[in-house]
Amino acid sequence: MSDWPQGYGLHIVQEVDSTLNEAARIAPTATGPVWILAHHQTAARGRRGRAWTHPKGNLAATLLLRPDEPPEKAALRSFLASLALFDACVSVTGRATGLALKWPNDVLLNGGKLAGILLESTGQGRGLSHLAIGIGVNLSEAPGADQVEPGAVRPVSLLSETGAHVTPEDFLTELAAAYAQYETQFATYGFAPIRTAWLSRAARLGEVITARTATSETVGTFETVDAGGNLILNTAKGRVSIPAAEIYF
Repeated sequence: MSDWPQGYGLHIVQEVDSTLNEAARIAPTATGPVWILAHHQTAARGRRGRAWTHPKGNLAATLLLRPDEPPEKAALRSFLASLALFDACVSVTGRATGLALKWPNDVLLNGGKLAGILLESTGQGRGLSHLAIGIGVNLSEAPGADQVEPGAVRPVSLLSETGAHVTPEDFLTELAAAYAQYETQFATYGFAPIRTAWLSRAARLGEVITARTATSETVGTFETVDAGGNLILNTAKGRVSIPAAEIYF
């Protein structure tokens, strides 16, 4: 087991509406980065306000940060969180086989969705008051197929795919330790090494994928992720940069 990272607080609650909401509540008095862990959420949410199911034994956590930097740089921490999740999974299972990172913020295991990340913030410019990185991991149980959108990646759990029994507390310790290392790297060297590491673990790199927004759909070859974290697709009309979208394989 890794040690809890120095300088990071830990706030554990048995039940809460959402760890992201809890982060917003404690943000005004937080003096440093804090991890929030909930054993049960009554109003968990995913991207675009979708409901997020939280079966018992799964991880529901949020990292609260107070970054003194522009929002576009702060948002790159979704890549740090993805890498930390990848490393935490390797630490608790002893293997990297089957793990991959799906742009912009999911972790896949054997082709299924194991974990998701959601960033929320308040403020603008260098007036960003706080950044909350919400993370959900299917440690013991995965939502049913009827609880995800048609065409979405099927949910899987760490237990069903690897046989590993891991408590939320133990997984969070590994996750927090890995994240702290990437945060130090990010602060020291910028996004470039993070981008390189993420691309080496990317799902469907070099393959044709579909990027959908509320108003458009773009099909192309997943070429890379640029220095701003945008998805770059090589399409019939040329290279296209996509800042945000849902990805379908």
